[in-house]
Amino acid sequence: MIVPVSYYLVLSGVLFGLGVVAFIFKRNVITIFMSIELMLNAVNLAFVAFARAHRQLDGLVFVFFVIVVAAAEAAVGLAIVIMMAQNRESLNVERVDQLKF
Repeated sequence: MIVPVSYYLVLSGVLFGLGVVAFIFKRNVITIFMSIELMLNAVNLAFVAFARAHRQLDGLVFVFFVIVVAAAEAAVGLAIVIMMAQNRESLNVERVDQLKF
């Protein structure tokens, strides 16, 4: 029993949509980073689904690069979050502009 590619793409679209909604409406930095990771994983799912359907390795190579970018983003983002928590005692996005003072 083979699962059609369209099922994976619908799941990927739903995950990406949830990530966009969380990114727009949440004000906590941690939640925003989690929504970005959710969107990146949705794209990875689409890449893997297409690579599997067409029996090509190109999609898997793109997934590797997206994972590397996500890891770098998480490392830099975590450093920013730690500095915000230490200096401002808040993780609210609206107070990020106060980091320059």
